[in-house]
Amino acid sequence: MKEQRDRRTYGQQCGLAFALDVVGERWTLLIVRELLVRPRRYRDLLDALPGIGTNLLADRLAFLTEAGIIHPIDAERRTAGYALTELGEKLREPVLVLARFGLTLLAEQPGQLRAPVTRASWAVLAIESMVDPARALTDEVYEFDIEGEVFHVRVGDGEVRTVSGTAGADATLRVVTDARTFFDLGSGAIEPVEAVVSGAVSVTGPPAAMPRCLYLLGLGGRPSGERMLSAAGGARR
Repeated sequence: MKEQRDRRTYGQQCGLAFALDVVGERWTLLIVRELLVRPRRYRDLLDALPGIGTNLLADRLAFLTEAGIIHPIDAERRTAGYALTELGEKLREPVLVLARFGLTLLAEQPGQLRAPVTRASWAVLAIESMVDPARALTDEVYEFDIEGEVFHVRVGDGEVRTVSGTAGADATLRVVTDARTFFDLGSGAIEPVEAVVSGAVSVTGPPAAMPRCLYLLGLGGRPSGERMLSAAGGARR
């Protein structure tokens, strides 16, 4: 591909180096992050990535399209937006691992890495990265509303899935908060009990479900008397 040949590469016979040749440039993985949540129009991506600039975004989108990572939803309409290809979807697990690593860094350095820009949509992948299927205790559904970005974690049938949209009547627990509080919880900057007592987080549902949800997300210890689900499988969207 001419687009790729014109770019600098590491020139190393290594899978990681090959991957970084394609997704290692600044902003590229953040574009992928946005498309892992849902397809996005050009303007949506520009709004979600303040500082990228129109020319650079156009360049990154063209390169990712050429590389087979993304595709235009409608080639005849530039405003239709972009989505990940099947190959691009394979970046989900690496991105989740990096997000998990980033949350660990934040927890190690509380208050020192507080960034000025926060988006509610980033909470979807954050939750997906935090979920540990080995901590699933019972079949339940936890719904989150982060400034209007609604999604839920469904534990059942031996799986733990993060799903966009409302869980409706299936929701065992509903959690409502703002984006900043959500990420402060994920990084350990604020304790869950403190957030609820202060009113920064609203929780609706049976009290016993809350500690199970926190345990699943790695934000609390294992509730006493709870037994693990033996069939808990891998977390997936």
